[in-house]
Amino acid sequence: MKQLSELYRQWAGHEAKAIDRMPGAGSNRVYYRLTDDHGQSVVGVVGTSREENHAFITIARHFREKQLPVPDVYAVSNDEMRYLQEDLGGTSLFDALKEGRSKGGEYSKEEIALLEQTIRLLPQLQVVGGEGLDYSVCYPQPAFDEQNVMFDLNYFKYCFLKPSGTDFHELRLEEDFRRMATTLTSPCPSVSPSASYPSMPTATTFLYRDFQARNVMLHPSPCFIDFQGGRRGPVYYDVASFLWQASARYPQPLRNHLIDIYYNELANLTTVPPRETFDETLSLFVFFRTLQVLGAYGYRGYFERKKHFIDSIPPALANLQALLRQGTANDYPYLKQALEKLIAPDFPASQEQPENPLTTSPLVVRIFSFSYKKGIPEDESGNGGGYVFDCRSTHNPGRYEQYKHLTGLDEPVIRFLEDDGEITRFLNNVYQLADHHVERYIERGFTSLMFSFGCTGGQHRSVYSAQHLAEHLNRKYGIEVRLCHREQGISQVFQRNT
Repeated sequence: MKQLSELYRQWAGHEAKAIDRMPGAGSNRVYYRLTDDHGQSVVGVVGTSREENHAFITIARHFREKQLPVPDVYAVSNDEMRYLQEDLGGTSLFDALKEGRSKGGEYSKEEIALLEQTIRLLPQLQVVGGEGLDYSVCYPQPAFDEQNVMFDLNYFKYCFLKPSGTDFHELRLEEDFRRMATTLTSPCPSVSPSASYPSMPTATTFLYRDFQARNVMLHPSPCFIDFQGGRRGPVYYDVASFLWQASARYPQPLRNHLIDIYYNELANLTTVPPRETFDETLSLFVFFRTLQVLGAYGYRGYFERKKHFIDSIPPALANLQALLRQGTANDYPYLKQALEKLIAPDFPASQEQPENPLTTSPLVVRIFSFSYKKGIPEDESGNGGGYVFDCRSTHNPGRYEQYKHLTGLDEPVIRFLEDDGEITRFLNNVYQLADHHVERYIERGFTSLMFSFGCTGGQHRSVYSAQHLAEHLNRKYGIEVRLCHREQGISQVFQRNT
């Protein structure tokens, strides 16, 4: 603290009136806000690694020369263990998006506008910022390479996959890891070597590495911090990191909109592959990034017991499930098999038939989807009771024109709901309750049980939920399930397994 105060005095010509420690970040650096008599402030940084500090200072000054929106570095100590930088205020993009996150990904026009501003600037950092940058200063390494990928994949293996209790063959998994590392670091990832389009100049593009909403400060327009871990690398990584951050819960239509903006801005600065190829490559990086963050969540959550990271695991697994369903992992068959084992306990739709289904049970389960506007379905068995689940807390596809004439049985709606992830978490809780109730009814020899799912129109969320619970209960217990999508006029009987 004393040395930082002296650095400030040498730079400002006077003592700081107040020095306040700022909230901690993800690294070991410590931040202070130093304020003078007129209320003007700067941020003082005390680091534990000279190399890391040197990387930030050098990259920040290079970006400023390119007129990119990053903090100015005012003064640096002789040993580079302390420095003063521009104070960009206390509001991050993450803070500004709080309301949209709290609504499960229903972002307002104002929040979407901030996201649009941010994603437009990313290609500037990557392409313009990468031009002429001395990558030898990057910490801890100058470029994204196979060793980098293998480190992150093994981080996932040892900090998440193994602690989860998932059984796997170490050498076979390693083979898929190495194949993925080679693909991700090739000039044209996920595309055959014979592809005829010109590859993007990844030898000069800057990979931010930690491009997320917490590292975007609103001053008042977006400015960028904490890029000291950046290096030379492919642009896809940062897009995946930003748009698939698990806690953000961006709905897929919004992701697609932001990717459109990013792609067009990137095309104005450099050569880009055809859009279909770009999207294919981006999916692979999203897959890799999802495994990487699960490794971090496992370490920070399972081992360090930090609640934020534990809470982030379910939405990250929902992202992983969506990627598996899209076929992103098909080129890595053993890894795909291990991941299917991993998510099976949380996502019963991927479970195999039980070894000993209780096929002799007389229980019949009736499941309905319905619209609350038309009332809750009546129990025709005469027993009364049962469960009614309100799906209206989840993101509604019916708010978007392209889904209004579809139902929860149609693939575009299914992808929308599962990419969003909220419906999956909702159903996980329903499955636990339903499983317990069904098991007790089977034990007691009861013959009838009813579940109903309601939403606004009885068309999307309730239909999806009712369909998945019916398939789940029939598959897991072998019992008869009678399904009725009331507002759609669709009925289906899942026969008792014999």
